[in-house]
Amino acid sequence: MTRITPTRRGVLSGLALIAMPSVVRAQTPLQWRCVTSWPRNLVGPGTTAARLVRRINAMSQGALEISLFAAGEVVPALQVFDAVSTATVEMGHSASLFWQGKMTAAPLFTTAPFGLSPTAHAGWIDHEGQALWDALYTPFNVKPLLAGNTGASTGGWFRKPMQSMADLAGLRMRVTGLGGEVMKRLGVVPVVIPPGETYQALERGVIDAAEVLAPVNDLPLGFHRVAPHLAYPGFNKPNGASELLIGAPLWRSLPEHLRVIIETAARAEHDIGLAEAARANAEALRQLLTEGARPMAWPADILERAALVAQDVLDAIANTGEANVRIVASYRAAQAKAGPWLRMQSIR
Repeated sequence: MTRITPTRRGVLSGLALIAMPSVVRAQTPLQWRCVTSWPRNLVGPGTTAARLVRRINAMSQGALEISLFAAGEVVPALQVFDAVSTATVEMGHSASLFWQGKMTAAPLFTTAPFGLSPTAHAGWIDHEGQALWDALYTPFNVKPLLAGNTGASTGGWFRKPMQSMADLAGLRMRVTGLGGEVMKRLGVVPVVIPPGETYQALERGVIDAAEVLAPVNDLPLGFHRVAPHLAYPGFNKPNGASELLIGAPLWRSLPEHLRVIIETAARAEHDIGLAEAARANAEALRQLLTEGARPMAWPADILERAALVAQDVLDAIANTGEANVRIVASYRAAQAKAGPWLRMQSIR
């Protein structure tokens, strides 16, 4: 029988007291709220946000409990970034193209007209884009991560067919990001409306056309019922990356294993969402065609002019600050490197 001396008893008691707070902390989960820019369970980004939260909760084994809120339930769809930035909530799921008014280069971390494909974009983020993205959001106390992808978008839904550049003059179109700036320079009047409110705007004639995402996302929103002409290709959004936003002070305070869990879950959703989009968009397009959607190839003069204007838009961004110069240069370099290999893979 081992005899416990008074000295040893004191040491053991001290160790127990030291260990107790750690046990208590481990049993007390962090409780976060994640707000989104999407209607609840919107196919694509809405389901991605829900799946992402479930995955983080499961992987953290109770250490982190996140509650998900759809657009409008806590904050409006287009105030997600501000809510995270001001610590109103801990986390958000959205797309960087919505923050163009705050940071002119932000949309590049979702997509750019005639820009990087989804896989090439992810490669850019992994190589050097993440550091540029972090630096861009740092003044706002926000940490961004890739966290979903809806793939390439369509060119939009139009109430009337587009036959030439002249048809774009004065056209009121729901369009966001840098694609919106390109359309503006082509004569369109861009209008920013949350996805969930776009059908009503089309139906009432507030807008003449709308571009949101891709067939699987647009189908449940019903655009084809009031604006049947579906433009292609979607040069305005060749990629559909979503972002997970986390308050930067919270991110820095997390233990490493929770940061790894969040990073892993976010990237899994990017890859799963992209694969899911490829399958679901093909199925949704078939259904849209049976319900009266009318594919409409962009006229050559619009495509040619849009490609030139897209480069002007990037030039304009690069002229608005040193950070933007680096972002645009990095993005263009990634595109130049990816281009030859992508063209070699094309069978069309």
